[in-house]
Amino acid sequence: MIGLISGTKSGGGACERLASAWPTRTRVYEGPVREAFERAFRECEQVVCFLATGAVVRLAAPLLAGKAVDPGVVCVDEGGRFAVALLGGHAGGANALARQVGEVLGAEPVITTATDAASLPGLDMLGFPVEGDVAGVTRAMLDGEPVALEAELAWPLPALPSNVSAPSDWAVPTLPQALGSARAGDAPLALRDDCPQQGAAEQPTVRVSDRTLEPALREVVLRPPSLVVGVGASKGAPVDEVLGLVRETLREAGLSALCVRELVTVDAKRDEAGIVEAAARLGVPLVTYTADELAGVDVPNPSGAPLAAVGTPSVAEAAALRGGGELLVPKRKSERADGRPAMATCAVVRRPARGRLAVVGLGPGARDLLTPRARDELRRAAVLVGLDQYVDQVRDLLRPGTRVIESGLGAEEERARTAVAEAREGRAVALIGSGDAGVYAMASPALAEAGDDIDVVGVPGVTAALAAGALLGAPLGHDHVSISLSDLHTPWEVIERRVRAAAESDLVVTFYNPRSRGRDWQLPKSLALLAEHRAPTTPVGVVRNASRPDESVRLTTLAALDPDSVDMMTVVTVGNTATRAIAGRMVTPRGYRWQGV
Repeated sequence: MIGLISGTKSGGGACERLASAWPTRTRVYEGPVREAFERAFRECEQVVCFLATGAVVRLAAPLLAGKAVDPGVVCVDEGGRFAVALLGGHAGGANALARQVGEVLGAEPVITTATDAASLPGLDMLGFPVEGDVAGVTRAMLDGEPVALEAELAWPLPALPSNVSAPSDWAVPTLPQALGSARAGDAPLALRDDCPQQGAAEQPTVRVSDRTLEPALREVVLRPPSLVVGVGASKGAPVDEVLGLVRETLREAGLSALCVRELVTVDAKRDEAGIVEAAARLGVPLVTYTADELAGVDVPNPSGAPLAAVGTPSVAEAAALRGGGELLVPKRKSERADGRPAMATCAVVRRPARGRLAVVGLGPGARDLLTPRARDELRRAAVLVGLDQYVDQVRDLLRPGTRVIESGLGAEEERARTAVAEAREGRAVALIGSGDAGVYAMASPALAEAGDDIDVVGVPGVTAALAAGALLGAPLGHDHVSISLSDLHTPWEVIERRVRAAAESDLVVTFYNPRSRGRDWQLPKSLALLAEHRAPTTPVGVVRNASRPDESVRLTTLAALDPDSVDMMTVVTVGNTATRAIAGRMVTPRGYRWQGV
């Protein structure tokens, strides 16, 4: 919930605008400003004040408890010109809130957090827990001081500046042999003996690890969600027994509970109170599998008891291994002080890090038609792959340290293979294309290359057909189809069959790739096919470089269109039998009520 506070009439107007835009997210606090602010500060996750920054500083100062608990606070000036992230830029989300407020009110967001100002990723904003000297290591990154990156897990991270790098003599430490050979009933697992000792690091260090270790001075430990804990329990097992076993097992194995991504078990135990509450207290989801799914998993310690009870010879180990990974701790049983039989079991698996491929549509060209989600993905990527001219469009949005792999026209499949290969190395990759990545663009070749060993995210963009349609009026108001006239990947016979079908079906048609120097007859042929079913006066829209500086828009007719005026930067939209030119705009009604008018 976002608390809104204003102290003047002009501020109240802006406050009402924001409340109207976000009715379910906001609560307006009225009354004396000091009392209203104190209530909002206590009750809300974030606060927006339409007050002077100095006044808000004085109001907030006595209430501050720490960056981990204080709400994010944004100040908007009387004129509504600036939205200032005053408090809790990262932890409180004030930086993002200032940008959102700016979008609603037309105000300029003012971000003063050092990392945001320098376009660097905040170490506490990477989406998983962090421990250690965040401020000290961040300062070293900002100052250009050499910072060591010791990634014990190859987890995909955003681009880091060039002064952050892995030491040439550093290698990933191996787990002790005891960790891989322990079985239920063995002596307790030995604590790790290769963890760094407390003290000042030789140089500032960013460590990516799921091991239990105490960060040294000037060291930050990033805790990725690499661990899966499988659990089994007898009916009525108390939560303290289940949770105690999980925590003790992780502690003795030298593994951080902050890296647990989920608790997993068999479907029959999805409502077992002790397991459900243990997941809740750990703050992780509970995932279940059917007995048949678990019965097919090869495990080192099968047992007849769970087979008889729930239909699978293993619950804890099989559930943990169901999604793949390395079994770090085989099945262990809980121990009860009164000597009664154990009621809980658990096993721990480390899931392999998965690379991340975001296929991003950049829109038709104008910066304001690039979606916020696309911007976020560009800043999240450590590697950017794309056509050189598209890279140039967004180069200024990339974080320092982003590795760029660019190539020229005609290398779509190679770019797709490169992006997938980079993701398979465990990196965060963005593959860019114009318009929407899934429409005649990079999503198709990329997904044809990608297997289930990487995470793939599609980021939609504004397509050329939509951008052209908006400029023409409303030509796509009824059923419509897009057809590419390029026969480089599709035989002309197939294209012609599709054009005929669209003509006979009375669909509005948008032609992509309509004409090039080497392909000058396909567009006239297609227009002739449409003319067999449509009047010569059928409106046709011709849009070149939609949303770009040299944009041009023409409205003509099927009989009057000169194909020689069209090139590869143009989309041609041909109306159906109901489409009309009205006040210089191309309009296709949502129904056929205009037919014959």
